[in-house]
Amino acid sequence: MAQADLTREILIVFTRFPQPGQTKTRLIPALGAARAADLQRMMAEYTFTQCCELAHKRNVSIAVHYEGGDERALRRWIPSGMICMPQSKGSLGERLAHSFASSFTAGMKRVIIVGSDCPFLTPEILADGFDLLQNNDLVIGPAHDGGYYLIGLSKPDRLMWADIDWGTDKVLQQTIEIARNRGLKLALLPSLADIDRPEDLQNLNDPRIGFHFFTNRE
Repeated sequence: MAQADLTREILIVFTRFPQPGQTKTRLIPALGAARAADLQRMMAEYTFTQCCELAHKRNVSIAVHYEGGDERALRRWIPSGMICMPQSKGSLGERLAHSFASSFTAGMKRVIIVGSDCPFLTPEILADGFDLLQNNDLVIGPAHDGGYYLIGLSKPDRLMWADIDWGTDKVLQQTIEIARNRGLKLALLPSLADIDRPEDLQNLNDPRIGFHFFTNRE
């Protein structure tokens, strides 16, 4: 691939500012508001690190599309050099559609969006996602809970995001069915665990995770 072509790739992180009571609310019953926010912060910072490692090896733009917080606090938190902007309004599908559409309008050829709650994400997986988009319309990184930790497109498609039951275990299968009905060529990355629900917290004991978070109450 030509070097100039690589500059037309962008990796977007969807995240929320780690404010207690406003983030990882499904984990609050198990962890409390402060510790749930602290876990959100650690996982987001882990994700930023993986993105930066990819950018050291590949000429890809990195952006953070955020919810919550104020711009000054966010710019202190998010690594310099990353594009930083608020997510659009609406459902997750509407926000994904907007981020993809604006990236393609800006001239990008391959766009990947990841969440900030998968502590098993690696630069190698991210690179594989971009490589797969060279010959596929859509790439998905399935999550164990029936959603996905990564989704990428090599061409705009606003209709991809209709009729999906966001926040359920049907998201992945519904997305795959929509893609196939629309004739999109699809590739899948390895399935990984993300941390959304109290039952997911056991995954934090996995030695592959690059940070330590103790789930027991102090």
